[in-house]
Amino acid sequence: MKIRDKILIYFSTTVIALTAISLTIIYILFSEYREEEFQQKQNEKIHTTIKLIEKIKQESAKISYLIDQQNINDFYDEKLLIFDSDKNQIFASLDSLEIVEAENILKKLSPTNRWIETKEGDYDLIGIYTERNNQGYYAISKAYDAFGFNKMFFLRNVLIGIFLFISIVVILISRFLSNKISKPITALADNLSKYDLSKNKVEKLTIETSSFELNQLTERFNELIKRTKEAFIFQKHIIHHISHQLKTPISVLLSELERIKNLPASNQITSEIENLIVKTKSLGNIINILLEISKIESGQKIEKKSLRIDELFFDVIEELNAIYPDFHFEVNYTSNEINESKLIVSLNPVLTRQAIQNLLANCISYSNNSKAEIRFGSSKDNNLKIQIINTGNPISPEEKKFLFNHFFRGKNSEGKVGFGLGLVLTKKILEINSASITYSNPFPNINVFEINFPLS
Repeated sequence: MKIRDKILIYFSTTVIALTAISLTIIYILFSEYREEEFQQKQNEKIHTTIKLIEKIKQESAKISYLIDQQNINDFYDEKLLIFDSDKNQIFASLDSLEIVEAENILKKLSPTNRWIETKEGDYDLIGIYTERNNQGYYAISKAYDAFGFNKMFFLRNVLIGIFLFISIVVILISRFLSNKISKPITALADNLSKYDLSKNKVEKLTIETSSFELNQLTERFNELIKRTKEAFIFQKHIIHHISHQLKTPISVLLSELERIKNLPASNQITSEIENLIVKTKSLGNIINILLEISKIESGQKIEKKSLRIDELFFDVIEELNAIYPDFHFEVNYTSNEINESKLIVSLNPVLTRQAIQNLLANCISYSNNSKAEIRFGSSKDNNLKIQIINTGNPISPEEKKFLFNHFFRGKNSEGKVGFGLGLVLTKKILEINSASITYSNPFPNINVFEINFPLS
């Protein structure tokens, strides 16, 4: 959810909810006040009626008529019953309104329980016990507060109108404030999404805002981008510098070694020179790969082709067997999992070839029985899985986490020539080709490097 929408929803919802609660409380309190006020009016009328009863000592019918005439139009819809201390009815108003709970209320009333209030529908119903001139009286009054309910109806409509008005105003204000608050943040997000890191020239990110936090964030981002770009340029230049500085002398050295090899010499000198040639070629390949990787990291697109990955393995095996004829590579396919279409992968052949060469050269260097197995299959998520398995001293659990780090060499590499860059470059190359590599030691003295290529 956008921050503008969050501000709009949270602020408007909070204010509208508080307004609704406040207006509801006002309505409830006024309703309680109306009921209390009307019941007091009923109580006052009861006492007035009792007072008139004591003054007029005539037959009950005439008393009822006179009292009703005295209080005509007090309440629009009312029934009043008055009883003596023995709970005998001595007065009933002329209204035809029926009091359903009259008997129950009369039973509950007593000198100790002088007040009962309840409701019958919209009617307010009270029962009281009172004393006047040492004479006890019971009275029950049921009446409809037409005037009070009219006021409640009017108040309800006013409160609803106020609520709707406040809600509309709050939403408009919330929208205005959310736009104003989120505008610089949205502008910053848009600028970040459009920021092109591949450009050689570092462009400063700018934003128009008076917010201290956003200005500070923008400044820190510009500083971070500047330092990152400087580090990236330095890395790219240093790789280019090292590569170009080393490439020429290595080429000269290689040609000289080739020339020396053809000169008459002892078998031992020839063997040593052949080893030097292999190592020099390996160093030259690493430099070429560094150049390719630096080009890719500088923003150049990698060229990929759809090739059978197993054919690359066979090519590398053929080259290595020419140098190490005693080493045997066994290639197996899991027939139930793999087919020809799954072996076709989109990759950069030059880089991938070097990665394969690094892994197979590792097998030759660290195997203790001069053979290794290459197994093609499918992983659980239907990716192409390639396992390179050999026997030899394994990597310790403590060293596993550093296996693909720059210049790391495990204890099992003691006495072996190398730069500590092979697996690092291999991992980098495979990542460039959207693949991954892991190492495991499932059984004693069994080393397994597993490569996974996505087939989609």
